[in-house]
Amino acid sequence: MSQQSEDRAQEVPVGLDRTLGVPQIVFMVVAMAAPLTVFAGLIPLMLGSGNGIGTPIDFVLVGVVLVLFTVGYSAMTPEVRNAGAFYSYVQRGLGTGTGLGAAALALVTYALLIVAVSAYLGAAARNVIVTFSGVSVPWWCLAAVGLGAIGYLGYRNVEVSARVLGALLIAEVGIVALVDLAIVLRGGDHGLSTQPLTWDAFTSGATGTGIMFAVFGFVGFETTAVFRSEAKDPDRTIPKATYIAVVLIAVIYAFSSWAMISGLGVTRAVDLAANDPEGLAPGLATRYVSQAAHDVMQVLLVTSFFACVLTAHNVVARYLFALGRQGALPVSLGSAHPAHRSPHVASLLTSGVIGALVAATAIAGLDPVVEIYAWFGGAGTLGLIVLLALTSAAIVVHFRRVGKATAWTGTVAPALSLGALGTVLVLVVGNFELLIGSRVGANVFLAVVVAAFAGGLAWAALLRRRRPETYAALT
Repeated sequence: MSQQSEDRAQEVPVGLDRTLGVPQIVFMVVAMAAPLTVFAGLIPLMLGSGNGIGTPIDFVLVGVVLVLFTVGYSAMTPEVRNAGAFYSYVQRGLGTGTGLGAAALALVTYALLIVAVSAYLGAAARNVIVTFSGVSVPWWCLAAVGLGAIGYLGYRNVEVSARVLGALLIAEVGIVALVDLAIVLRGGDHGLSTQPLTWDAFTSGATGTGIMFAVFGFVGFETTAVFRSEAKDPDRTIPKATYIAVVLIAVIYAFSSWAMISGLGVTRAVDLAANDPEGLAPGLATRYVSQAAHDVMQVLLVTSFFACVLTAHNVVARYLFALGRQGALPVSLGSAHPAHRSPHVASLLTSGVIGALVAATAIAGLDPVVEIYAWFGGAGTLGLIVLLALTSAAIVVHFRRVGKATAWTGTVAPALSLGALGTVLVLVVGNFELLIGSRVGANVFLAVVVAAFAGGLAWAALLRRRRPETYAALT
């Protein structure tokens, strides 16, 4: 057997189906990015928080940076033979210790994001019930129902999740496209303007805040590699799905933010967003389409959050599965269900931990949107940027060492993305208090992110000392 054949044999976890093609992976990735939640929640926040009407440029610039990242990420894909994503890439380039630090940070990052979006899921579902029945149900009850359904789907074969996500994604992109198209066809508030697409519009607002929020909108694009073990042809499927996801997300967000500004009116958009960010998108749906579109958007906002949490759940379960397969975590986490052929143990653990965290936030009496979503989502965004920067550095180091890639794919593009991500990281840390809402909260969540990475390094050191054979096998 050739070395390449041996590598491919080693990378296939026993019991998992290779059923995912490019469309299914793109569906899950874009579903995690949650286009409707960005349109209805994040873009109004960006407009009203000092960024001004340059929001479309924010998404374009972040999209360019992430395309640069994807160049190296895709070149590295054939070099990585398991589904650990960030962990596997960082380990390959920067060593096992740093890789396990990245693994711990990734697990904490996605857990924070799941808690954040689960809370908003409960709040959005509560709003729908109030709108249609007048009955107010506690948000945490509805979040628990959603997490129960997500746990069931996560326990089943990933193709079941992909089908559910595909249907939900088509519906939410459809309503966003309908509102965008209606605004364009009706000429907006006072005509369609190109002013939001100019450099002056971008630089006249708080550029750091805008870039920071734009990165949050792309959360999930990087998870394509997590599904490597279930992709039909991972060396081709993963890079292609990543490029498509990044470009698709950037186009949807840039166009939708421009359409929203045009629909509100260039001169009034910022003030309207600052005064009523939550009612902005539904109001546009009512004004340019119909009251029915308003109601549909409210319902689909719930399903959008559901899809986002489901994808993030699958990501965490597959991180745990990969680490269990390699012996870095209990081997039971690396087992596949005999019938569903899914990482069922890892999925159950994910459900249990997230459920406990959401319950803790509810017991603490935190507001599901202003506090849980903002604080936990902000901390998760910071962790994601750190992981992207670490991965870019690992790609540069790896290809400088082995020389298997061209100068552009192995050095120039990932180095440019590293520089850009480093700049974004500085901007996010500098604006972190604004994102979290308080200095104390900002310090607490900064400490959580730092402690996650440091804990992974300590975990690696302990594993190396107590189980040297396992540690050596990871390398």
